[in-house]
Amino acid sequence: MRGFFAWIAGLALLIVVLPQQAFAHPADPTQGGAGGRIIRVTTLAKSGPGSLTEALEAKGPRIIVFEVGGVIDLGLESLAINHPYVTIAGQTAPSPGITIIRGGIDVRTNDVKISHLRVLSGVSGQTIASGWEADSFSTVAAHNVVIEHSTLMWGVDENMSASGPRFTGDNVEDWRNGTSRNIVFRLNLAAEGLAEASHPKGEHSKGSLVHDNATGIVFDRNIWAHNVERSPLVKGGAQVLMVNNLIYNPQKRAVHYNLMDLEWAGQAPVTGEITAVGNVMRGGEDTDPGLPFLMLGGVGDLAFYGRDNIAVDKMGNPLPMFGRYGVTGARLIEAAAPLASLEGYDIIPTSEVETTLLATAGARPWDRGAEEIRVLFFIAEGRGQIIDSEDEVGGYPKLTPTAAPFVEADWDLVTMTPKSGIYPGQKPGAQEHLSPRDRAMRAGGQ
Repeated sequence: MRGFFAWIAGLALLIVVLPQQAFAHPADPTQGGAGGRIIRVTTLAKSGPGSLTEALEAKGPRIIVFEVGGVIDLGLESLAINHPYVTIAGQTAPSPGITIIRGGIDVRTNDVKISHLRVLSGVSGQTIASGWEADSFSTVAAHNVVIEHSTLMWGVDENMSASGPRFTGDNVEDWRNGTSRNIVFRLNLAAEGLAEASHPKGEHSKGSLVHDNATGIVFDRNIWAHNVERSPLVKGGAQVLMVNNLIYNPQKRAVHYNLMDLEWAGQAPVTGEITAVGNVMRGGEDTDPGLPFLMLGGVGDLAFYGRDNIAVDKMGNPLPMFGRYGVTGARLIEAAAPLASLEGYDIIPTSEVETTLLATAGARPWDRGAEEIRVLFFIAEGRGQIIDSEDEVGGYPKLTPTAAPFVEADWDLVTMTPKSGIYPGQKPGAQEHLSPRDRAMRAGGQ
């Protein structure tokens, strides 16, 4: 085992950050707390003076930076973000960055931007079906939220979701205004949702849930790996855009849509929408034979626009694009044009998705943790599996705490990038990992 970790430590040196400006995308729905006051996190304690919890409880526009690195143990609770206009800049932390364990993050407000965090929820010894059911990350009736470059693993409910109430008000517009909307998930690693853990429903290895009537939900260059299903699950009436994502080793379902009449009883179904362009699904050891890229369940219709999506089994053989679970009248309505705007996205060919995302998705690509390195290299090698507990893969990380001052003059406080171009923990002069297309563009001066 010691030799294995020495091996992955060596491989870690090969992974460095791809500059954020190389990934073109439309303007975000929020800039979080840009222009607000700087709040420094100076302790890894769960709460109290100088803690992340205290910073989140503050009000008004604020940028949260870190003068410590290491593990924040939430002790089987989740952080709730209740006050708007906040940026959480995990990239400012000294190496090894910020890793949150034994809990998750719930965003319950608007205008929040989160970057470069690790959230490793885990079952933490709780007995099977005992009731602990934390999401690694979720929005709850929130709007205008961006979570990017984060690693979200070992969720007991989901790893990264957009959720909220199903029906608020008297009509569809009210319903959509009452739940999560305008949420961007970008360059995240959502892996190893725990299967037979403490969720009260039993097996619950789930990637992402987009709850009923959630709209403006964007998945841009994320990796889902080793989840039984929900990569993502889009529920009734929701509207989702998927661009250049990688789904690896789903078991029973990859992308799926389901408007359940048991949940919509008394309400007329609303047609959901998915636009999926340039996504890759690759089967692994746990993937059911013949698993389709997209499955339709429930009683509601789904309007779907797909282009340049690929689905293959673990041997590289083609898998079907569409399938169905349940015998109902729900229709898959294939659209002739995108149902969500693709303007501003730098969409890469599917042949480059896997290589590009393995080098760039997740927290601090220049400063990987052992958990991320294991998952990413196992994806590349066609290995890994669905798990029931974090203990099966080495347990929670034990990181030596670090400290370093945050110097405002060294950072662009609008983009929260270092003026030197070197992030804390990044080795100067490391070779960038660029896709062939990006290399060609740079060589041509574009």
